[in-house]
Amino acid sequence: MHDKTVAELARDLEQGKVSSVELTQHFLDRIKQEDTRYNSFITVTEDEALRDAKAADERRASGDATPWTGIPFAHKDIFCTNGVRTTCGSRMLENFVPPYDATVTARFRSAGAVCLGKTNMDEFAMGSSTESSYFGATKNPWGDNHVPGGSSGGSAAAVAARLIPAATATDTGGSIRQPAALCGVSGLKPTYGRVSRYGMIAFASSLDQGGTMARTAEDNAMMLNVMAGFDPKDSTCIDKPVPDYTATLNEPLKGLKIGLPKEYFTDQLDSQMAQQVRTAVSEYEKLGATVKDISLPNTHLAIAAYYVIAPAEASANLSRFDGVRYGYRCEDPKDLLDLYTRTRAEGFGEEVKRRILIGSYALSAGYYDAYYLKAQKVRRLIQQDFIKAFEDVDVIMGPSSPSPAFTLGSKTDDPVKMYLEDIYTIAINLAGVPAMSIPAGQINGLPVGLQLIGNYFDEARLLNAAHQYQQVTDWHTQAPAG
Repeated sequence: MHDKTVAELARDLEQGKVSSVELTQHFLDRIKQEDTRYNSFITVTEDEALRDAKAADERRASGDATPWTGIPFAHKDIFCTNGVRTTCGSRMLENFVPPYDATVTARFRSAGAVCLGKTNMDEFAMGSSTESSYFGATKNPWGDNHVPGGSSGGSAAAVAARLIPAATATDTGGSIRQPAALCGVSGLKPTYGRVSRYGMIAFASSLDQGGTMARTAEDNAMMLNVMAGFDPKDSTCIDKPVPDYTATLNEPLKGLKIGLPKEYFTDQLDSQMAQQVRTAVSEYEKLGATVKDISLPNTHLAIAAYYVIAPAEASANLSRFDGVRYGYRCEDPKDLLDLYTRTRAEGFGEEVKRRILIGSYALSAGYYDAYYLKAQKVRRLIQQDFIKAFEDVDVIMGPSSPSPAFTLGSKTDDPVKMYLEDIYTIAINLAGVPAMSIPAGQINGLPVGLQLIGNYFDEARLLNAAHQYQQVTDWHTQAPAG
């Protein structure tokens, strides 16, 4: 059962070949047996899952089922879940149990989906390897000594290892697409504002976006059907009609115009990686697409702009964790200053502290114009690059990551090396456009991801293009040994 996609499991449930209780118990057993190797879950909610599975079976019997009723999945541990602890991978929130659901959580609950637990992640979504989690690093199922990518590494590893068929994830600078690429699964970051951020613990509010992770484009489309849509609780959520993303998956690609940015194929890109991407693009040409070389001239400024804007917003968002209102509090503080300083020193990990310091400096008096304001101007230039490019092409393609999964610990002592892992994904968040990563090859037995970038609110076209590629290739069906 665990080798089936969400769409296949939904058909089995509809035809009565399996019950949700049987399905849920099967995946719970797999998590118990296999996740000691990967550490992809922080919390497993067995009792709640079996209760919800029983309710889903009853709902299906009454004739009130949706495509998601009874389907097991998991939430990244950044989405608030009513009555279930939500840690964000941090000691600061180790024992935080929200009294409410995030909008994304509530929508899956309303659809009848069965949440099996919360997946591991870099602390407060800050990282590209899921090594900064307070609950220990997650390992890549394709190689136990390799990282799964980050910050949604737990979700990616759990889907790749067939512990769950799908999981939610979030993407601030590539945190869905990079781990999806490194673990050989499909992941979609929607347009900023397409999915509500209410109840999603904030890292950098103008960049954070909830999204999907599953084995196929079809499953991602099914997930986005549940997640997308206006939410009055989030002032940045767009009030715009939501299409049925599964309805256009089978449209032909004849005439699709693909842009290849010359800035993505320089000497800095591994030659094997470049070859894998070009081979994938050639499959699209066989399907009737045309390819055009384009330019995104301000791409080289994206990393620098991002690492001013994101830490600045993080320093403001994380100021609420001070030991007074909620979260971790140090023991026996001598006075108020000691309470603040020791709580934050003990509650946050090193990467979070580094970004808070960078962000506070960038926002400080005398430096705001020199750093934060200038970074925002660069962000506008990057956005204009994409707007201009989409005047000539329908989809932009390139690598999702500069290399396949690297070994655990190999970049933890060099933050700049770690930051460069997101070199092909960060500009997309600065511009706010949608993008996804799909499996498109392997190098030395490790997966490679192809990144598809779309125009604003053009997720349906991305999912259609990804689905058609997956009808003529089998990279998305391959699973790690074990």
